Formats: sequence, C-alpha cells, structure tokens
Amino acid sequence: MAPSRCARGGGPAPLVGQNGRVTADGVDVLELVAVAEQVAREAGELVHGGRPRTVTVAATKSSPQDVVTAMDTASEDLIRRRLAQLRPDDGVLGEEGGHVPGTSGVTWVVDPIDGTVNYLYGVPGFAVSIAAVTGPAGEVPTPRGWTALAGCVHGPALDETYTAARGAGAWANGERLALGDGAADLSVSLVGTGFGYLAERRRAQGRVLAHLLPQVRDIRRVGSAALDLCWVAAGRFDVYYERGLNPWDMAAGGLVVTEAGGVLRGLRGEPADAVMTVAGPARLVDSLAEILAALDADGDD
Repeated sequence: MAPSRCARGGGPAPLVGQNGRVTADGVDVLELVAVAEQVAREAGELVHGGRPRTVTVAATKSSPQDVVTAMDTASEDLIRRRLAQLRPDDGVLGEEGGHVPGTSGVTWVVDPIDGTVNYLYGVPGFAVSIAAVTGPAGEVPTPRGWTALAGCVHGPALDETYTAARGAGAWANGERLALGDGAADLSVSLVGTGFGYLAERRRAQGRVLAHLLPQVRDIRRVGSAALDLCWVAAGRFDVYYERGLNPWDMAAGGLVVTEAGGVLRGLRGEPADAVMTVAGPARLVDSLAEILAALDADGDD
C-alpha cells in the first residue's frame, strides 16, 4: 500500500517524493523505521535467545519492585553500539544509559527491555522499543516537545513486531494496521492499564481502578506499556490509560497508535506524558479521559 500524504497528530506533514521516499523534518522516515526494526530484532535475539534459565535482579531503581537485570544493560549496550554504526550523527536517550546528544537533529529513544519484571519471571510480555524523534535543539527529548518519526516494538517471545513511520502508517508483522472506532462505548470496552512502582502511586491507581472497573467490560494489565499501546493499535484492547510512563515507554508504541488512526493524549487538554497517557480511538479516549479527570487520576492522592 502506498504511503499516505496525511500525517496523523501534530507536527510536520510528510512529503512523498521520488522512489516512494517519505520525509518529515527533512528525514527519510522509511529509512529510520528500517533501522529501528533491524536493531530491535538484533536486541530481541540477544534478550530472548540469551535468557538464562534463572534471571536475577542486578539493581533496583525507584523501589525494590522496580528492577533492572544484567540483560537490560546488555541490550541497551548493543542498541547504542549498532545505532552508532548505522546512524553515527544521531543522539540516543535510553532507559539505562541516559541521554547522549547527537548533531543530526534525530534522537533515538530506547527501552532495551520494556516489561523487565515479566522478563525476570519468564512471562513472555516483554519487548524491545526503539523510536526516532526530533525536537528542540540542545534539549533532552520529551513527549511534549518531540515529533516521533519512526519506531519499532519487537516482542521476541511473542514473535510480534510492530512498526510505524510518520505519515506512512503502522504495521504488525508486516500487515497494515487500521484502527476503527472501537467498541460501541466504554461499558463494552476492554481497557488496558499499568501500575507504578511506588506504594503511594499504587494506592491512588487502585482507587481509580475500583471506580473504573464497574464501568467497563474488563481491565487487563500486561506489564509492558510498549506492547499495551501496540495492542490498542492491533485491536486487542479497545483503549488504554496509564499514569507514570517514561519517554522510552511510549515513544515507539505511541507512534504505532497514531499511525494506525488512533489518538494519544493526556487529561484536561494536556498532551500525553508521564502525568497521564490515554490511547485508542478518539471517541473512546474522550469518554475515558472524562472519567479519569473526574477521578483525579492524574494525581497520587
């Protein structure tokens, strides 16, 4: 299918030039998505193929529940090394290694294992997430300021690969994704969500969940925000929300949602970011966001 000339969401409209090139911010987004998929697959082979029978915690971050394994670090090291070979002028923002600026204007936003707790326990719901974004020069890219150009979410244990290029569409294992209107309303919607690692946030999220659950078909918590977002685009979830997403959690999966025809936003007219992210068909996102705002789901009280 030929790439679309209409960008979804904000930012520059893509241009379709000779030989089917699709550019945004002057960058060939199809080239970027090919790099993202290649490197994500290489990291996925390392992570999945090299998983020992027993995985141990190498470190913790915000709480004892927020874990890092040795494979998180090894995966990000591989990704940074390969991106430096393939795109030496680009910057990288990674979960484990932080931000290293580049000179090209493109930054790769990397989650080497999204769903580390799943990986720790041998649950297959984990993924490598890699996205290319542009943003204000000299600043660390953030969801509020960047334009996502290309991304790949690769779930090696599930044999699922999701890709998206700005203005060119989104795919699941090579098949074009087209998100429709979703369920008739929230009462018959399957809703995806996730929880933070700090006790006070979990208490607040539990309160919101208790009020929301009677109003929807059911709730699912997979444990990987990148997969959650892709599963919205693929129709496995009708809609998704979560408070506390980091940039690397949402960069690639968010683009998959919007390029499939969905929307990604926060509450009270704010964009999607760590405060709140709601994703899905516009009508369901509007309905869910209204309920979440009434519940003050963007706070920790």
